[in-house]
Amino acid sequence: MHKVLQSLLLTSIVAFIFCLKTANVRAQDFDAEMYRVVYKGDKGPGAGKNIVFIATDHEYRGEESLPALAKILAKNYGFTCTVVYALDSAGNIFPGGSNIKGLNVLEKADLLVMFMRFASFPDKEMQHIDDYVKRGGPIVAFRTSTHAFEIKNNPKWAHYSWDYKGDKANWKDGFGEYVLGETWVSHYGTNHKQSSKIIIEKGQEAHPIMTAVRDIWVQSGGYTAEPKGTVLARGQVLNGMTPTSEPDKTKELLPVAWIKEYQVEGGKKGRSFTTTHGASEDLLNEGFRRMVLNATFWAMGMEKGIKPSNDIAFVGPYKPTTFNFTGYKANVKPKDLAGWDSLIMPGEIIKKKTK
Repeated sequence: MHKVLQSLLLTSIVAFIFCLKTANVRAQDFDAEMYRVVYKGDKGPGAGKNIVFIATDHEYRGEESLPALAKILAKNYGFTCTVVYALDSAGNIFPGGSNIKGLNVLEKADLLVMFMRFASFPDKEMQHIDDYVKRGGPIVAFRTSTHAFEIKNNPKWAHYSWDYKGDKANWKDGFGEYVLGETWVSHYGTNHKQSSKIIIEKGQEAHPIMTAVRDIWVQSGGYTAEPKGTVLARGQVLNGMTPTSEPDKTKELLPVAWIKEYQVEGGKKGRSFTTTHGASEDLLNEGFRRMVLNATFWAMGMEKGIKPSNDIAFVGPYKPTTFNFTGYKANVKPKDLAGWDSLIMPGEIIKKKTK
């Protein structure tokens, strides 16, 4: 009888511990859900495939660009698109922040789309990114993602920093240089005063990413870039913020879109596409929008799905905020962006506190 009671007690303890662990996992999953919005497609070439978007930059309103692209890819092509945000202490989207959870979704991702700047994520979330990179997961990266990470107080991930100069020689200048092909260098021209015309590189007109791409003009200014990779397009700096502004004859045409086959030490080969543009209002240009949507298909090896007739129309209302450093749409939670008809971006513009 004594042994029976001991056995029952032990079984009860094990069951209790299991319940606690299960409850803890569920609580963590629920917590992570606060940081993301999911758009689930049901039919098309992307059905059954998962795309993860990480949106946290300070200036270019990537928190608006990425859900707009996610909706198109989900609704029109059947992908399941998960947009993950950094949040503030109240659970609102905080552009440029590093408080992020839920990157375990990368474990089943077929593509990672990044719009990040100077992030320093917790160990657990960085591990998910590192695992993805080491398995050679496809990547599409926008603008400030060349300097996606700035990690100064965690030696484990310091090599991801945009200006890394440590012992890991292959990681010199960090994730941007090693994986994407270029790190942050400088602005090229005067941002907010000089827009850019994008010109397809001679010989790359037939590349799948350039299918039906024409008349590309973007409002974000140029970056200095000499990427390691294959240049697909170059930027012509314009003396003004309209498509008909005159070219700045003092500026040469520098790379603004390129592809690269990357492989970090100990990892597998993968494809990356990078553009130094992608600000909120850049997406209003159909040529640019088609190029980056084509790039998502190419990165996943789905070139057969790239067709001139592909629908690139926005899904739901898209009213982008003009990119800037001092203000963004505040008090918006990821769940506020759920559904096909949600407005991108709701909320009121607030000014960040400056010294």
